[in-house]
Amino acid sequence: MGLKGTDGPGTVEEAIKRGAGPTSPARAGQFLSHLKTFGLKTGLKVAPGVMGEDAAKLAGLSYDVVGQVKIPTSARDTLSVARTMRQAVDLLVFCGGDGTAKDILAAVSDTIPVLGVPTGVKVYSSVFAVSLHAAAESVAQFLEHRTSTRKGEVLDINEEDYRANKLSVKLAGYMVTPDVGTLMQASKSPSIANEVLEIEAIARYVKEEADPATTYVLGPGTTVERVALEFGVKKTLLGVDIVKGDGTILGFDLSESEILKLVDGRSKIVVSPIGGQGFLFGRGNQQISPHVLRRVGLQNLIIVSAATKIVSLRPRRLIVDTGDEHLDEEIRGYCRVLTSYREEMVVKVE
Repeated sequence: MGLKGTDGPGTVEEAIKRGAGPTSPARAGQFLSHLKTFGLKTGLKVAPGVMGEDAAKLAGLSYDVVGQVKIPTSARDTLSVARTMRQAVDLLVFCGGDGTAKDILAAVSDTIPVLGVPTGVKVYSSVFAVSLHAAAESVAQFLEHRTSTRKGEVLDINEEDYRANKLSVKLAGYMVTPDVGTLMQASKSPSIANEVLEIEAIARYVKEEADPATTYVLGPGTTVERVALEFGVKKTLLGVDIVKGDGTILGFDLSESEILKLVDGRSKIVVSPIGGQGFLFGRGNQQISPHVLRRVGLQNLIIVSAATKIVSLRPRRLIVDTGDEHLDEEIRGYCRVLTSYREEMVVKVE
């Protein structure tokens, strides 16, 4: 919906007004379906109803219900169930984003291992798995005693600043999480001064190659912001904007439905991966949805990133988690990333 989260006052109501529905229950069901394939001989405890029970039922798993919740559910229910779970499970799995992670931190601190299944808009904390399948594999490794634990950062994103195109990040604390290497995401890293010249060179080249009649979807981030400046446009730093190659502005800070009205198979999408994490789609740019990507076509992606950002990724890879597993599989493989003026790097996408 382009609202950059629903933690603020009135944002849930606004999201529903724009046609949004909850995503966590469906993603939780997909995660549990993946988990089922591992054939674990362990007990499953879930929160009541929409907070876990419904997903477990759809996945065909045996479970016990823990705690009580009120309808409609709220952060208070998250806190209550997490505190109850703390006494009853070996690993607490939650579905959501950084806001939910902060609630879990308040409930359990570092007293029990936790794992985040990414289903939110803001997912920058390092307690999240990189995908639903990775989350299931992480749980399996942990419960089968094939991995140890580490402390993961929980980041607090100021949502009001986020909507005002400022990324204000504070460290809320640490939680214990499975140490499963590349199955878990790193924390977001900010751009560094050494990238400035590379980003400027990228922007010049994209503008030189632009077709004045072509529609360009500009994703979030400082790299694409610099591209927009070459078009003569001051874009929304954390939103998705659309311009013509001649600099004509078609829309700022657009939602998925608004983007779909303006693009076709001749459009281009300019996107940059998140520093430190390598996410190409599925984190912070959900407006560029599977529907948008299929309408524009994967052949019309322009991926831009300073070489220093790519080289600093550990491991050196990009990640996709669009919510459409078939589309993710189509994107995976190798892609070209524009890293400077007429310079590219071939990078693996997982």
